[in-house]
Amino acid sequence: MQTVFNKIVELVNEIRILPTINNDNLKKLNKKFRLEFNYNSNHLEGNTLTYGETELLLFFDKTDGLHELRELEEMKAHDVAYKIIQDWVKDVEHPLTETYIKQLNEIILVRPFWKEAITPDGQSTRRQIKVGQYKEYPNSVRLQNGEMFEYASPTDTPIKMNELIQWYNTAIDKDELHPVALAALLHYKFVCIHPFDDGNGRISRLLMNYVLLKNDLPPVIIKTTEKKKYLNALNQADVGNIEAFVKYIAEQLVWSLELTIKATKGESIEEIDDYEKEIAIWKKQVTAKEVNSLHRNDELIYELYHSGIAEMFTDFANKHKQFDDLFNKKFVRYFKNNTGDIDINYIENVMDGIGERHLPMFYREGETSEIIIPDDTFQKLGVSVWYEEYKYNEMNSFHISSNLELQFEPYNYIVKHNNLVLYKRNYGNLLSRKDMENIVTESVKRVFEEIKKNDS
Repeated sequence: MQTVFNKIVELVNEIRILPTINNDNLKKLNKKFRLEFNYNSNHLEGNTLTYGETELLLFFDKTDGLHELRELEEMKAHDVAYKIIQDWVKDVEHPLTETYIKQLNEIILVRPFWKEAITPDGQSTRRQIKVGQYKEYPNSVRLQNGEMFEYASPTDTPIKMNELIQWYNTAIDKDELHPVALAALLHYKFVCIHPFDDGNGRISRLLMNYVLLKNDLPPVIIKTTEKKKYLNALNQADVGNIEAFVKYIAEQLVWSLELTIKATKGESIEEIDDYEKEIAIWKKQVTAKEVNSLHRNDELIYELYHSGIAEMFTDFANKHKQFDDLFNKKFVRYFKNNTGDIDINYIENVMDGIGERHLPMFYREGETSEIIIPDDTFQKLGVSVWYEEYKYNEMNSFHISSNLELQFEPYNYIVKHNNLVLYKRNYGNLLSRKDMENIVTESVKRVFEEIKKNDS
């Protein structure tokens, strides 16, 4: 292990004697560290954003719309947490406390959510993940050999976290540990406690880099390609070989220091695997073309409609009935394209016609007609609820319209409520039942807010 520490000293000394890095190269270096840390630390925990998607989100605030909202939120929140530890470093008097660690957890998890879990007797269950609070239930991890590794119990967690902070402050006062060893040990001791229901890995790496940055060292990036080695080093520490983990972290710091030297010298900091990331991004775009190439036609609209859209339209109309007694008049209309005075039966008949048109036609036993090319007759489909003459405000007897519309573009369909876009999907990506429930709920909530606003 001494060899890698000697290498670190050598690289640090080289940086010190180099001319100060210019602003442009410093910006490139900081961007590289920021992107690498956010992408890899989240990817280690299962986030599916690619490297390119992470860059698009963090630096351009844009997405391709193909990921769950929680993944996008947590990536951005992790970036906020990374900036926060950098702010801590600038404040030399800033202490490391349990309160600040809880705040980091609250930031990266964004808000409470439900997660699949396993009970102590092995049964599947769902558990609410509370943010910024120590765990209320035991947590554990199954090792590769099938054994369960138990972390600190919920009862012991506050005690052990208090001991961790005391240990850290004592280590700072004694100043006997190399900063890399201190950072690695803080990471490992925190992981052994696993104080939160979720986010422990990300917090441990944030705390590790807080220590490194505080000691004028660059951040350590645990790359997803190194996941097996990373976990193996942690497992070695679990069986008493803590030096193996400290050595592993030190080896990762060498990469960061060498990158810093390149940037300081004005050399390219693009890596060989950056091309691999670019290839992966390109392949993702290319393979997506198979789905995106589905061009609008009646057969696709037929499949979309019968995937649950019919039920969603009915649910939409029914959920508005709770507002019926507030108005003197109500109209419900369904529409196709620019025809807006039809009913649900008309749409069903149109859809039945499409279904029949695409059924094989048997002329003689064993013979079928050629495949019929689907027509393209749909541009819009939707349901509209219209209320007139509000009863309970004599000064403002207003009207309300609520329109749920599916707009069919050549390669995508868009779900709108009163011209607000709720979803945009390609034709190979159908709405789930949960999506449809959310659409109806959001629409009704928006109508309710509009009624309250007009009544005030």
